[in-house]
Amino acid sequence: MQGLLKLSRAIDWLNAQVGKYAIWIILASTAISAINAVVRKVFNTSSNAYLEVQWYLFAWSFLIAAGFTLLNREHVRIDVLSSRLPKRTQIWIDIVGFAFFLTPLCIVVLNYTVPMVIQQYQSGEMSGNPGGLIRWPVWLALPVGFTLLMLQGWSELIKRAAFLKGQGPDPTLKLGEKTAEEELAEVLRERSRDAAVPAQAR
Repeated sequence: MQGLLKLSRAIDWLNAQVGKYAIWIILASTAISAINAVVRKVFNTSSNAYLEVQWYLFAWSFLIAAGFTLLNREHVRIDVLSSRLPKRTQIWIDIVGFAFFLTPLCIVVLNYTVPMVIQQYQSGEMSGNPGGLIRWPVWLALPVGFTLLMLQGWSELIKRAAFLKGQGPDPTLKLGEKTAEEELAEVLRERSRDAAVPAQAR
């Protein structure tokens, strides 16, 4: 299990680094959008390349940050029922989801997109818009993004298996979120401090 936990930490580090730099892709897309707007208004000219590079950058930032989003538990979740279940049941639901839904979905997407990227790279397919860009770089975002997402799913699965074996912390908490035990300890500390103040005043 310790070897798997090391692998999990390595995957977490990888997606944390990707997420940290994905914001710069969004900044670049925003800057290009602003420049394109200024050029269009001031010089009354534009290019489909400016528009397409914005779409390319947005696609890259959205797809490669999917694993980072899963790492931080920021994906949309419907917890109306599962949040009321015992913790171990919640963990098992996550394990089934990662193993039998997320992983097969990512494998199917990779099975379709990797050959497509190779084909488009070899053919040099261009955008159908005048002045458009070559297509394969934007399609490459799909296999890269889904690979990172699948790896993060495996990392989350490892962390949940470790928790069930008593070898890891609660993986259902968001980063920086306190457990119920930590919150209780903090409340008790505050009460003891509040009780100590009047005693000192007397």
